[in-house]
Amino acid sequence: MKKIIKYVMLDILRSKIIIGYTLFLLAVSLSVFSLEDSSSKGLISLLNIILIIVPLVAIIFSTIYVYNSTEFIELLVSQPVKRRTLWLSIFIGLSFAFLLAFFIGAGIPILLYQPDATGITMLLTGMLLSVIFVSIALLASVKTRDKARGIGLSILLWFYFSIIFDGLVLFILFQFQDYPMEKPMLLFSALNPIDLTRILILLHMDMSALMGYTGAIFRNFFDSATGSVIALFILLLWAFLPLWFSVRNFSRKDL
Repeated sequence: MKKIIKYVMLDILRSKIIIGYTLFLLAVSLSVFSLEDSSSKGLISLLNIILIIVPLVAIIFSTIYVYNSTEFIELLVSQPVKRRTLWLSIFIGLSFAFLLAFFIGAGIPILLYQPDATGITMLLTGMLLSVIFVSIALLASVKTRDKARGIGLSILLWFYFSIIFDGLVLFILFQFQDYPMEKPMLLFSALNPIDLTRILILLHMDMSALMGYTGAIFRNFFDSATGSVIALFILLLWAFLPLWFSVRNFSRKDL
């Protein structure tokens, strides 16, 4: 398992896309902190970029990597290696590579300019968001054999979590505006890891206007500490459940 993880990690870290992704995050992070007059404003600017770019790169790159490694995966399956071990090794290798890229690109500037609880929360949630979308990418790629359909499914999932979800929430709120919607909105907020990440970070800031409707309900229903623990637990579930389903599908898949 260690050899497969090491091979996947080194293979990914040599990729020009990952190197470019790391340099892009580093340049953007240093720029926003340098241009803003306070590090808190820089953190808010960086948050909007992280919530869009990190999930997009993680899910698209991971999906393409799995499809491009089909021959390598089939070769290892023919060897005395358990399928579960092989799939988990690919997941860990991909996750470590993205964690390292995010830490160098965004984590180091965050720790330099905002080394407090809010900055550390953004660093941890950004890394967790990377792992979540690697996990979702593995599930998307194991669900279909066709590379184009798999990449299309990943793009559609990113589009749903980043853009469509907020529109659906507003549509439901508009349709049921005469009914109490606080508790249902708490459930809806758990259905989107990007929304949860935004809520978790903004719970540490006095930025109520940026939390959105679900974030404001989350803050009003729980206090900041309890809300943070609940949001973090749900994010961990988002990382674990797609991975568990993908391992289950890969173990039964006819290669």
